[in-house]
Amino acid sequence: MSGEVETMTETKPAVLILLGPPGAGKGTQARMLEEKFGLVQLSTGDLLRAAVAQGTEAGLAAKAVMESGGLVSDEIVLAILKDRMAEPDVAKGVILDGFPRTAGQAAALDDLLASTGQSVTAAISLEVDDEAMIARVAGRYTCAKCGEGYHDEFKQPEVSGVCDKCGGTEFKRRADDNAETARARLEAYHAQTAPLIAHYKALGVLEEIDAMGSIDEIASGLGSIVERVSA
Repeated sequence: MSGEVETMTETKPAVLILLGPPGAGKGTQARMLEEKFGLVQLSTGDLLRAAVAQGTEAGLAAKAVMESGGLVSDEIVLAILKDRMAEPDVAKGVILDGFPRTAGQAAALDDLLASTGQSVTAAISLEVDDEAMIARVAGRYTCAKCGEGYHDEFKQPEVSGVCDKCGGTEFKRRADDNAETARARLEAYHAQTAPLIAHYKALGVLEEIDAMGSIDEIASGLGSIVERVSA
């Protein structure tokens, strides 16, 4: 034996961020990435609720703030995120949902990851056509009985007025699924996300994908990106 000692490089979990406006399909695509790559989607809302329920130190701090009617600070959210990312089920990587939302949060996340020898693997921006997105959101409605989703243009029941899934005949629309609200959301999203786009572009981890295709087309494109950046 030569006496040489082999060193193994520890592979850090991938950290993916999905950026995209309401209605762009982030939730659907995140679930598909979870199934295909064994990643774990981490929603800040779900993390807060779980931490409060578990009574962790950060969870108790969050509970106190929420019970007083305040907004949970970035520091508490980051502490909860750090705890969650140390758990064994995220060994293959995570998809961050709803965080970061600002350039300040992005910088704080960078610092948190650096403390464990990690960094953002890719920030993937789902690029949309604003007017098409407004039409997509404004046309949505669901079966009042089972919740099956429909759309004025893209997916109507096979039999008009009758749900394909349960046979229900009553349908409903969310009050905020209208063109005016959708346009305001998009404007707010672009204003909020522009600094994040610039931040991750400067870091060299920004990826962009056309999110106006079919669900399967978008999933295929995202899968290709994930395979490339995780290699």
